[in-house]
Amino acid sequence: MTKLQWDQVGERLYETGVDHGVLYIPNASGAYSNGFAWNGLTTVTESPSGAETSPQYADNIKYLNLISAEEFGATIEAFTYPEEFSQCDGTALPEPGVALGQQSRKQFGLSYRTQLGNDLAGSDYGYKLHLIYGATAAPSEKAYATINDSPEAIAFSWEVTTTPVGVPGFKPTAQLVIDSTKVLPADLLELEEILYGPAVGTVQPKLPLPADVIAIFAPAPPP
Repeated sequence: MTKLQWDQVGERLYETGVDHGVLYIPNASGAYSNGFAWNGLTTVTESPSGAETSPQYADNIKYLNLISAEEFGATIEAFTYPEEFSQCDGTALPEPGVALGQQSRKQFGLSYRTQLGNDLAGSDYGYKLHLIYGATAAPSEKAYATINDSPEAIAFSWEVTTTPVGVPGFKPTAQLVIDSTKVLPADLLELEEILYGPAVGTVQPKLPLPADVIAIFAPAPPP
């Protein structure tokens, strides 16, 4: 084994930014079959919780540690949001331009992209696709302030909890991340055409379930 080296050329990696936000609304069967571009997305703060140890004692010693289930949560911040998100934020639209608050909140899916950089290519080194499932937005405050000599756009914010979905062979999860620098470009393009819709055609953007995403990147079976 060779001696470890630090900060080699091309290995000074970092992650930055957030863009390409897409909201997915599930249909009656639970499939995330309708995708809508989320303009004005400024921040997604991922907040995992759980996975806490609970020590168990026997024979006057620590016998083992039990670990609680891990949960995925997040905070979404944006200057605006798709109209379709209203139903996820407890708002009903009985007529165009008319909004009713304190209504039932619908689950949603979300995808967004973060940039990967290194010391050679800068922020153009690659990116990660983040896929979120079973998300529910909690009520949030909205502060409307008078316009003054230093005007600022109103920033909306939502606390999000999730319900994991099944993944064959693994524990259920609410989050999936794809690294563009570690997968085949053709496979990545196939996934992006599903997430964002193809350049040509009328196929609607959708959020595939984790098992379907994993299948895209699985090696082709031998002939």
